[in-house]
Amino acid sequence: MLSDTMQAALNEQIKAEAESSQIYLAMASWAEVKGFDGIASFMFRQSDEERMHMLKLVKYVNQRGGHAIVSALDEPKLDYSSFQALFRQLYRHEVKVSESINNLVDIALSQKDYATSNFLQWYVSEQIEEEATAKLILDKIDLIGDDKGGLYLFDNDMKNFSAAGHNIVQ
Repeated sequence: MLSDTMQAALNEQIKAEAESSQIYLAMASWAEVKGFDGIASFMFRQSDEERMHMLKLVKYVNQRGGHAIVSALDEPKLDYSSFQALFRQLYRHEVKVSESINNLVDIALSQKDYATSNFLQWYVSEQIEEEATAKLILDKIDLIGDDKGGLYLFDNDMKNFSAAGHNIVQ
């Protein structure tokens, strides 16, 4: 059984994962409208992945005798001035999610809820990958600078971008 504190914290994480999915979806829509098909494809895939993360938490809370809450979401407030700005926001968001996951692990351990701590280790590993992916993409963007040819190649590369294909820890 989950404690009330643990259940409340997990429900906050469910909301955070849903917000992550919404952020990626908003970014995907912007990229698609701007003609960045590769970036849009990447963002749509990431949105789906974040939704899967949310559903995994929902199932866990319910299976542990809790009640997973699906909360209302606000429209993502994003800087759409450039694809560089979007990816910088993305990286900062992933760092924030990592902090949230670490806080959940801390709560689980302080309550001696080892089952939840064990469950959350998957999210800890996932966030290492998410941050590394975002950082790698930012490094590529910095290399491109304002070069239009580089942007074209970057966008094309993003169609098939995966953490596994770039030797990022999984």
